[in-house]
Amino acid sequence: MSNLNEYKCPNCGGTVEFNSGTQTMKCEFCDSEFSVEAMEAENIANQNMSDSEIKWNDLNSDWGDENKGMKVYICESCGGEIVCDETTTATKCPYCDSQVTMKGGFEGDYRPDIIIPFQLDKEAAKKKYNEFVGNRFFLPKDFKDKNHIDEIKGLYVPEWLFDCDVSASAMYDATKVSTWSDSNYIYTKTSHFNVFRSGDMSFAAIPVDGSSKMPDELMESIEPFDVSKAVDFKAAYLAGYLSDKYDVGVDESLPRANERIRNSAVEALKKTVTGAYSSIVTKNSGVNTKRGVNRYALYPVWLLNTTYNGKKHVFIMNGQTGKMAGDLPINKGKFFGVGCGVFAGITAVCYIIAHFFFGL
Repeated sequence: MSNLNEYKCPNCGGTVEFNSGTQTMKCEFCDSEFSVEAMEAENIANQNMSDSEIKWNDLNSDWGDENKGMKVYICESCGGEIVCDETTTATKCPYCDSQVTMKGGFEGDYRPDIIIPFQLDKEAAKKKYNEFVGNRFFLPKDFKDKNHIDEIKGLYVPEWLFDCDVSASAMYDATKVSTWSDSNYIYTKTSHFNVFRSGDMSFAAIPVDGSSKMPDELMESIEPFDVSKAVDFKAAYLAGYLSDKYDVGVDESLPRANERIRNSAVEALKKTVTGAYSSIVTKNSGVNTKRGVNRYALYPVWLLNTTYNGKKHVFIMNGQTGKMAGDLPINKGKFFGVGCGVFAGITAVCYIIAHFFFGL
């Protein structure tokens, strides 16, 4: 049996991809639409009827370390070779553009529990990108004109989701500041208060990036994802997109999950400290977790690679909500001009205060 899944239209044989707008499988040639469930059933039936044997192999070790961990597949549509790394679970044939998924990528522990399907398509990603760069004060004036999008790709990113109950406690240093003056001096009084808080809380679906190729900070910058809209995993949702399986295991992800849970718990307790405090600073805290469980999920992400003045810039968009983050260049002239203006303004204010109160 083949090691590749290729979703073909039962009516015309064309490539079928998941359409984020209709949430159905759609043929790009005859515009026929099918439910995900129907397409999965059709694909399974086709697999059972097939007796072809398509093999994959690790690339020859004689090719050197550069190709270590790579695999080669044979496209069933055109016979071309598809070379990708061993974590890839969905991609496209570089010769005929057929969408393929690797069956072995979803076996055993590598099969996701849930997936959040794409809600926004490529055109929406372009629109959000233009909005994102459109009104940035420190952006170089010619960035929009000279910057061009090199590549846009939809990617399902592997995520570990952690659920747990938490007992937390924290001590905060809260301050109240009062100021008054007489004809000679300005007086400031700072009063310090020890504030203690404790409580129990539950956390659900705390995400940790399971791909070493995707920086954690980048994924976290486009959160949150609405996990209530997740569905049981079916490979058909990957048709038309790229996908990786995790290469950062659950045990390796646990420290980051604990850090996120601890910070969230302490911040939640901090929000219960009310009153006319000028500042609230955490002095110490303790967080104990229990009944922890984890799930394996795929999150939808649009990646945009752009070039400006010979330099590459990467932008990332939440494929469900449209939230975007990215690497923007800075107009240094504007930045330092504003900085000097702020400094000059502060200097002028200090001079006025000194002259008024101290006669300097």
